[in-house]
Amino acid sequence: MEKPVMCKIIDVIDESPTVKTFLLDNEFDFKPGQFAMVWIPEIDEKPFGFSSKNSISIAKVGKFTEKIHSLKKGDLLGIRGPYGNNFECIGTKILAVAGGIGSAPVISAVEAFSKLGVEITSVIGGRTKDELLFLDRFEKCGKTFACTDDCSFGFGGFTTEKMLELLLEEKFDMVITCGPEIMMKKVVEIAEQNNIPIQVSLERYMKCGIGICGQCAVDDEGLCVCKDGPVFWSDKLKFVSEFGKYKRDASGAIL
Repeated sequence: MEKPVMCKIIDVIDESPTVKTFLLDNEFDFKPGQFAMVWIPEIDEKPFGFSSKNSISIAKVGKFTEKIHSLKKGDLLGIRGPYGNNFECIGTKILAVAGGIGSAPVISAVEAFSKLGVEITSVIGGRTKDELLFLDRFEKCGKTFACTDDCSFGFGGFTTEKMLELLLEEKFDMVITCGPEIMMKKVVEIAEQNNIPIQVSLERYMKCGIGICGQCAVDDEGLCVCKDGPVFWSDKLKFVSEFGKYKRDASGAIL
């Protein structure tokens, strides 16, 4: 197992009340959708997706992320990776659907595909206006529809509702998505009903990040999210019975 690269934090950006982006003094040659194992010395190591070649965006959801959110400019983070597979660019017209912190890996894909001349339409969601992530970056890459649960900005409703509206008006060659799993399950159902290929980025509890420990293995197929994912085509997800239903904690117990 490779050693982490120790990176100095050169800036901290408050993206929302719960999400911070940490700009690092190292650049990583990652492909959109890949992730890194992020280490805080003497604390722990957890997986997070790259939001750019020199940044990691992290939502505060537990003790480890609370510790990361307390870090300041000049502090150190250990970065191991990039790991996993990536979003593939198929076709010339792509629909991106992202919710919450799932916008981090999606924006990296949207920016990369846009540079290839692909027409991108993005649907991004948040509980409130303040929780919409990377809206300006999405808008620079093409048509963007912001959705808020509380109707405080943009489309008042779920990303999947806006997706259904768009599919009544135009056709897409592919869909990519990342966000809450219950959202992604619905996005997959809609894409498949419309015969559109779709790639999904899954999140699972990881320890090693390289397929050794088996902590992130999913039901039925035994696929390891770290090695066989985190991006999966929907034909693979058909054999993952837990998709959209439950996850497991560090002990393997169903959440």
